[in-house]
Amino acid sequence: MEKFSITTPLTGEYLTTVRLTTGGLCALVGFDVDEAEDYKVCVTESLLILKRNGFSSAELTFTVGEALGCTVIGKAEGEKENVAEDEISRALLSALIGEVEFVKENDRVVKIVFEG
Repeated sequence: MEKFSITTPLTGEYLTTVRLTTGGLCALVGFDVDEAEDYKVCVTESLLILKRNGFSSAELTFTVGEALGCTVIGKAEGEKENVAEDEISRALLSALIGEVEFVKENDRVVKIVFEG
């Protein structure tokens, strides 16, 4: 099992780069096109949840093996946005990936973990 980590600002242009990177990792583990797209959506939604919870950057660690695991952790502080939208993102993550762990501190999400 190998690990691949990146730290990225939570802005639009970097989210596109993260999606492309995620797609490459999905190809490494043999995901088909639909599985890869679902996984990329889950990674993007996780980053958006952290952004809405007041982070300006995040660290992503992918575990590459028989499955593809992803841990997303909020890093630098930013402005907290409308976290009401988190319910939609959480529902989407649960529908696409199944079991998702949301770690909270002081009533905000700071870490999201899932595996596909």
